[in-house]
Formats: sequence, structure tokens, C-alpha cells
Amino acid sequence: MACSASTRPLFNLRFSEKCLFPFHRPSKRTQVLFFNTQSSPNFSATFNTHFEPKHATSPNLRVKGRRLEFSAKAGGAQEGYSSGEEAQSLVSDASYQEEFSWLSVILPFLFPALGGLLFGYDIGATSGATISLQSPELSGTNWFNFSAVQLGLVVSGSLYGALLGSSLVYPIADFLGRRRELIIAAVLYLLGGLITAYASGLSVLLVGRLLYGLGIGLAMHGAPLYIAETCPSQIRGTLVSLKELFIVLGILLGYFVGSFQINAIGGWRYMFGFSAPAALLMGLGMWSLPPSPRWLLLRAVQGKGPIQDYKEKAIVALSKLRSRLPGDKVSERQIEDTLISLKSAYEDQESEGSFLEVFQGPNLKAFVIGGGLVLFQQITGQPSVLYYAGSILQTAGFAAASDATRVSVVIGLFKLLMTWIAVLKVDDLGRRPLLIGGVSGIAVSLFLLSAYYKFLGGYPLVAVAALLLYVGCYQISFGPISWLMVSEVFPLRTRGRGISLAVLTNFGSNALVTFAFSPLKEFLGAEKLFLLFGAIALLSLLFVVLYVPETKGLSLEDIESKILNK
Repeated sequence: MACSASTRPLFNLRFSEKCLFPFHRPSKRTQVLFFNTQSSPNFSATFNTHFEPKHATSPNLRVKGRRLEFSAKAGGAQEGYSSGEEAQSLVSDASYQEEFSWLSVILPFLFPALGGLLFGYDIGATSGATISLQSPELSGTNWFNFSAVQLGLVVSGSLYGALLGSSLVYPIADFLGRRRELIIAAVLYLLGGLITAYASGLSVLLVGRLLYGLGIGLAMHGAPLYIAETCPSQIRGTLVSLKELFIVLGILLGYFVGSFQINAIGGWRYMFGFSAPAALLMGLGMWSLPPSPRWLLLRAVQGKGPIQDYKEKAIVALSKLRSRLPGDKVSERQIEDTLISLKSAYEDQESEGSFLEVFQGPNLKAFVIGGGLVLFQQITGQPSVLYYAGSILQTAGFAAASDATRVSVVIGLFKLLMTWIAVLKVDDLGRRPLLIGGVSGIAVSLFLLSAYYKFLGGYPLVAVAALLLYVGCYQISFGPISWLMVSEVFPLRTRGRGISLAVLTNFGSNALVTFAFSPLKEFLGAEKLFLLFGAIALLSLLFVVLYVPETKGLSLEDIESKILNK
């Protein structure tokens, strides 16, 4: 393909924020590309075939469906790019999608996604482990008689660790890099799982839970970043969604292990310790993967070392990720384009935005929407229903511990199914309809649980139906959509700090609700506690109706200009 910036241009292309190149991050300045179709007959044919013949001859054409706008002109002045080489690379990105092998994509996705699976596993395993730990016959210890506060610490210990981990990692994330962050997370997962499994007393058990939680905090920050920065652009959405499914798979795996070990003496040790092999696999896998090429280039433009050294390392890393020969020309060209884009973006943004800026103007509106969603996600009782599913079912009439844990497996399967449905439908139906319908169902399910404990105690299937309704409605609403909205709604200047604050809000409220559930249940009684959660669910429904906008089909720029700046 022959392209030239020196000849008189026939077409001008303007690329918006989202580019077809997997690492490319356009700056705020418009970048205009010039090419001469008379000297490039092959490209002209390819271009016209891709966009239909009428597009090539229409004098004032704007195509917005793929975030690409272009116009045909008799002439123009060159902007943005000053060399034919740079122009050629962007033409290539516009005319075809990156070629890749699925085999080369699997491992760079799988090993980071194990961090999400281990997070979900802790939720599922804790449900059965709390039953085993408190049983005089099954615990295998002489310290099984926990108070409500001690039980709350055991259950929420990993969440406090995650809260601490997510707080510590934010200021050092760019120093560590995504790969090293995930390796450290795997080590913490491994240590936490082993210490918890071999705990000789409550204090050692709590130390193990805290270390495991630190691993959760690091993994939940590093995994989505590594996946998004290393995967091909055309499958990025699929892989990020699948990472969320790995969390649900982890919950289901925890339920399965709990159902098999619930009748064993000291079964809780196996439930907690089963995470160790997966953590070891994650650590070894991340060790074998290269650093994120985009992170390497980010360090270069931040002035952390010679640009040429980081550029060469990034080329090698990208070649390894795509299973290409070291230093191949395709990887070299892609890295060159990404470096140009990052330099331009860094020049355009004088600062990322201070912490206090999150609470001002449009940023405050974004935080109210995003922070409010992740807060209501937790204080409507979600951690309690998941972590205490086995205990709730046992109280509801499934007297045998094995019965309760097996029903938890059914709930886990249903959760997996509903998560998949949400992933498929969120872009078709929109955010608001799923949120409004799902939160309404959550409120109904919580009132049903309250009614069961109040006057429907003779019908244990009511508890099962209410739990399934809760899980299903949560997985099509608060579960996936809260974090989707958080990723969409914050302006560019404060997106990093805003999302960090949302993560802290999520883990903090999660830990608080999980810790408070057992004491509140003892103080209020189950029927009044679920009635309280139901009332909060109605309040969250009102919040969604009044404050949460519909962002389906809007670009990030449209969200900022049409919603936040109103």
C-alpha cells in the first residue's frame, strides 16, 4: 500500500477518540490523514469496498457508527502528521483490523482473569466455611464458638484487606506495572490461602484472611488494566466481559468445593486452602508473560528512562504477546504509532486532576452517579446474601449443612446464567431499563425473605425462590451495570481518581455490610433486617430513576458534554 503526505490529498480522515488500533490513544487535537488514491489504487479499492462505493464519492460524508468521520475534498492543508510513514500506519489501522491468533490471546487473558476467579472463589468458599468453622463436630478445633463480631471479622477480613490493598496500590500502580502488580497479588493469594488453611487459632486465621484480601485489592486493579492494554481491540469488550464471568465462576467453584467438603472434619481448611494451587498457577503464568507494552511506553513518556530502551522492550513484549518473531516490523510499526499518540496525549493534558476536583462541577455529578451505584450495590444486602447464603438456607429449613451448600451451588449456576444474559443484552436494552427492572426485583426478593422469617416459615421453598430472584435481578442490574457506568461516566481529567474512589467506596461498603450483617441479624432479627434491606432497595430504585442517565449508544465525549455539563 503506497501512501504519501506530500501529494495533493483527495480524502481527509479524522479519527475520534476510539481507534481501531489496540493500544492507540488519540489526543484531544484532531489528527488528519492525507493520502493520494491516484498513486494508491489498491488502497482506493479496499477503502471503497469497506465503506460501500457511494461513500467514496459523496462530497460531505460523515460516518459516526464506527466513530470514524471523513470528507472528500479537492484539496487541503496537512495537519497533525508530518510524514508519509506516520500517515501510512494510520491508514493501515483504518483499512483492516489487527490479525491475531486466538491461541496467542488465551494466556494473556487467562492468567490475569484468575485474579478475578480467586476473588469470586473466596465469596463462594466462605459461605460453606462459616458453617464448618462453627460446628462442634465438623470444625476440628476447640475455638469454634465464635461471637457475632468474631464471625463478622472472619467473613469480612478479606474485604478489609481488599479495601487496604486498593488504597495502597493506586499511588504506586504506575511504578509497579500491571504484570508485577498481578504477580504480587498471586503471592498474596497463595500466602493468604495457605495461612488460613493451616490456622492454629482465630488470630492466625484473621491474618490469613487479611493477606488474601490484599491480593484481591491488587488483582481487581491490575487484571482489567492488563487485559485491556494487551488484547486486540476487536475482542476487547468480549474479554473484559469474560473477566467478570470468571468472578462468577469462582463463586460457583467455591460453592462446589464447599458442598463436597462440608461433612469432612476440618472441611473449612480444604475450602480455604483450595485457592492455593490456582494462585500458584496465576503467579507462574504472569511471570511467563511480558509487561504491558502500553505501560512500557507510558513510563517512557513519563521520563522514567531512555525512550529508545522502553520502545525496544515494548516491541519485544508485543511480539511475544502476538506470538510473532522478536522485533517484527508489524509490532515495531504499532509501537511507533502508540508512542506518538501517548506523547501527544501527555502534551495536551497539563494535569490529571487533583483529588478534590472529583467533588467539583461535572466531576461531582459523575461521582454521585458512579459512587451512588456502587454504594447501593452493596448496602442493599448483596454481600450478606452471597457470603451467608449457606447459613440463610440452613436457617430456612435445610437443616443439614450439606443441603444448604448444595442449594448454594444451584444459586451459583443461576448467577452464572443471569450474568451471561446481562452481558448479551446490556447494549440492546440499555442501562436504565435493566437497572430499574433489576432493582425492583431485588426489593421484592428482600421483602419475601422478610416475610418468610416473619410468617412463612413453613415454606422453605420461599427462601430458595427469594434468593434466586435476588441473585437473578442483581446480576442483570447492579452486578455488571454499576461498574459499566463507573467506567463510562467520569470525565477524562478525573477518570483515574474517580474510578479509584469508586473502588474504595465499593470495597468499604461491602466490608461494612458483611461485618454488620451478623450482629444486626442478632439484634434486629432476620425479618426486620431483610425488611431494612428492602427499604434501602426502594431508595436505590428512586435514585436510579431520578439520577442515573441512559448512556447506551453515546460516546465518552457525548456523555461528558450532553449529560455531565448540562
